[in-house]
Amino acid sequence: MKDNIPDSYETLELPVQWGDMDAAQHVNNTVYLRWMESARIEMFQKMSGGTLQYEKIVPILAWQDCKYIFPVTYPDHINISLDVLELFEDRVLCEGKIYSKKHKRIVAISKSILMAYDTDKLKKHPFPETWRKSFIEFYGESILK
Repeated sequence: MKDNIPDSYETLELPVQWGDMDAAQHVNNTVYLRWMESARIEMFQKMSGGTLQYEKIVPILAWQDCKYIFPVTYPDHINISLDVLELFEDRVLCEGKIYSKKHKRIVAISKSILMAYDTDKLKKHPFPETWRKSFIEFYGESILK
């Protein structure tokens, strides 16, 4: 596992806020999940040319896990890299890595599955072909399994 902070356009840098810490005086576990959410939103914005306009079919988080490796405290800045590991017919598997700039190391790894959701029918929807094309153009054909 590479502990260096990635230096690519697929990263998002965020400041650690004082209010992110909990009674144990380190960033609360739920904050890591929100950081990953911010990275996914950033990914969709970059893939769509800066817009996040959806009509009735929207991307939703179907599943997420997080391995906490090292505690983060205020003050610090974190960098998040987000990669697509696999693109399936109906979902996409992502992996995010969170790095501490202060400690110069990886602090968490999170995997998530995103799927398409029909907001009119309130149920899962087949993954739109335009989304598939965007993922392939953005991440390359190696994500096809």
